[in-house]
Amino acid sequence: MTELKVTPLGAGQDVGRSCILLSIGGKNIMLDCGMHMGYNDDRRFPDFTYIAKEGRLTDRINCVIISHFHLDHCGALPYMTEMVGYDGPVYMTHPTKAICPILLEDYRKITVERKGEVNFFTSEMIKTCMKKVITVNLHQVIQVDDDLEIKAYYAGHVLGAAMFQIRVGQSSVVYTGDYNMTPDRHLGAAWIDKCRPDLLITESTYATTIRDSKRCRERDFLKKVHSCVEKGGKVLIPVFALGRAQELCILLESYWDRMNLKVPIYFSLGLTEKANHYYKLYITWTSQKIKKTFVQRNMFDFKHIKAFDRAYIDNPGPMVVFATPGMLHAGLSLQIFKRWAPNENNMVIMPGYCVSGTVGHRILNGARKIELENKQVIEVKMSVEYMSFSAHADAKGIMQLISHCEPKNVLLVHGEGEKMVFLKNKIQQEFGIDCFMPENGETSVIKTKHNIPLDTSLNLLKRQLVPAEEPEEPDPKHLKILHGALLMKGSRMQLTEPSAAFRELGLEEYELRFTCNISLEEEGTISNTTDRVYRRLQREFPHCAVQFSNDGSITIGDSVLVKVSGDEESKNILVSWSHQDEDIGSHIQRVLRPEQC
Repeated sequence: MTELKVTPLGAGQDVGRSCILLSIGGKNIMLDCGMHMGYNDDRRFPDFTYIAKEGRLTDRINCVIISHFHLDHCGALPYMTEMVGYDGPVYMTHPTKAICPILLEDYRKITVERKGEVNFFTSEMIKTCMKKVITVNLHQVIQVDDDLEIKAYYAGHVLGAAMFQIRVGQSSVVYTGDYNMTPDRHLGAAWIDKCRPDLLITESTYATTIRDSKRCRERDFLKKVHSCVEKGGKVLIPVFALGRAQELCILLESYWDRMNLKVPIYFSLGLTEKANHYYKLYITWTSQKIKKTFVQRNMFDFKHIKAFDRAYIDNPGPMVVFATPGMLHAGLSLQIFKRWAPNENNMVIMPGYCVSGTVGHRILNGARKIELENKQVIEVKMSVEYMSFSAHADAKGIMQLISHCEPKNVLLVHGEGEKMVFLKNKIQQEFGIDCFMPENGETSVIKTKHNIPLDTSLNLLKRQLVPAEEPEEPDPKHLKILHGALLMKGSRMQLTEPSAAFRELGLEEYELRFTCNISLEEEGTISNTTDRVYRRLQREFPHCAVQFSNDGSITIGDSVLVKVSGDEESKNILVSWSHQDEDIGSHIQRVLRPEQC
């Protein structure tokens, strides 16, 4: 029986600040290291004092795995490695390594240079942190050390997102990060082997949601945008720089072409070019359609979508603006929102999940007056629409992954507590497996059993399963005990003939025998008594060769020797036998002295 221990430092019955500690086979792994977008104080980072009250974390953690570049999964990485102290390996895919530092630097500028916050990482720390990163390819097995190995699988969600399988000996865990089981216009669906792990740690952002048809959502989105700009209104679409932004840009680009619309569409300055550069560079990570048409036409070269300048905010007339970040918690999207919110002709469309505490979360919950950090109050008269173009798996997708992966246990993270309870019950009912949902700082202990693979020789199997004295085929429904010597070579175990094992190890074989004596009161000569003992043994051991030897003793097979001796005048007869198997010895005693058994 082995134990897996999982402790969320973030994303335990919560969305944001993903940071999961996994203990498996004596190894400690950190799964993601994100920040919480809903906080602007120390709570934005995971509480690393849980790992060590003071000092560096290098000796406490074997490796860190980052699933993708979203800041709620990688935003605290430079803080942990450079300010808390960690020099061990950090694993992520090639696209994640390329995009992570750009988003980290962008967020650092907003937090430090514009808001003037302290106790935050510097540009130099981001560069030093990224030097510790080891990149992984999909389906490549990475040997972290002699015992620990990891393997990445395609997760959809965003460019470069990966699920990871972690294996130590016979124990294995799959961590999904964020994933999407439905392909979209620019990314494929998540995929993983039927790996049957001991534990699947899965996100549960949309634990109770089953999304409607993607085509219906797209049609509704286009209708709302068109209706707003037709009335002369402005449409704000808060997005993160890579992911849903490209999905919706492709959608609007083709619609503008089809409808021959002239209303300008803008995207945050600088990020479009960077995004397009990485989509071209990592084209193999995109959808099948984009890969096929890439040579003829790059779908990320937009004709109708131009770079946005802050001077355009107060321009008259309709426009559509994609602005970062996606939850209206800072940056350009929040700045535009402040200016456009008081006008009822305008519209904001939130295309993805918003973490509790952000402006996006508040307006989606119906707030019509928003108080900002500087005590400024914004009156929200513009239309607020929520249209889920989120790249997270919905409840149906989560169940689909569990069905395909066939884990022995499931642990839910990255979701809201109440919704997790519903999904937990559904998983337990449908799959009959245990499901866990720990809070931040709470440890779930998962006990697992493993079968140990064993090599054995064909000769040993034949001789022991179908012995010469039992020519009938063995019944496959009944268990059969095999006798042999167990050899361990590295991680391999082998059951072999004892004599072969002694030869291989260069050892001399010794035989251990048990000797038993019983006293019988019998009429007649010793010879007659020996005959009676012989007949009884023949009846009891019909499948063994029971024979007389030259010295008058009796042998049973190759391993038991029975001798009868004594004083004929006193009628006291002594029966002695020596044997290797204690069970056979007890059996002989029951045959010769049944009244004492």
